[in-house]
Amino acid sequence: MAHYHYGRKILEERGWTFTAAVIDGRRGLATVFNDIPVQVCHFHQMKTVTKYLTKKPQTDAGKALRTIMFMLTESTEAEFTKLLYDWKKTYGYTLTGKTYILGTKRWYHTHKKTRSAYLSMERNLPYLFTYLRYPELNIPNTTNTIDGYFAGVKKKVAQHHGLHRDRRFRVISELLNGGE
Repeated sequence: MAHYHYGRKILEERGWTFTAAVIDGRRGLATVFNDIPVQVCHFHQMKTVTKYLTKKPQTDAGKALRTIMFMLTESTEAEFTKLLYDWKKTYGYTLTGKTYILGTKRWYHTHKKTRSAYLSMERNLPYLFTYLRYPELNIPNTTNTIDGYFAGVKKKVAQHHGLHRDRRFRVISELLNGGE
């Protein structure tokens, strides 16, 4: 996270003012912006849950959790929170279930991936509806705009493949500073 703190500091020294931040959900990233509203990207949250549950979960708990995840963009914070905690009441055993390895004193979480998907949603819950809490800031609920911008930069840099690191850095700097 030190890189992000440093990057923010540099931008602020250059006159940038941050009124809100939309982040990809990386652990700890919200602490870089603890003085302004932070929104976790809905797309990245869905990708994280899909990574753990897959597109076709095999368990009822996984199927129910994935269904809840798809309600994210259509729900209010109160509705989504209720759905998530109702899921926990019904399928809480998947969060605590452990399997012991025979002949050892070791164990692992039986439903590790379902547990990880749920805990990701629970951990990010305070940041999933920031865009609704601050309508005057017009905070987007995804990072699509900046991701699209960076895709264009990457495409232009790729056209100059084989550049040494220092020249590639100069090309990227020029593009980010408004050059064509």
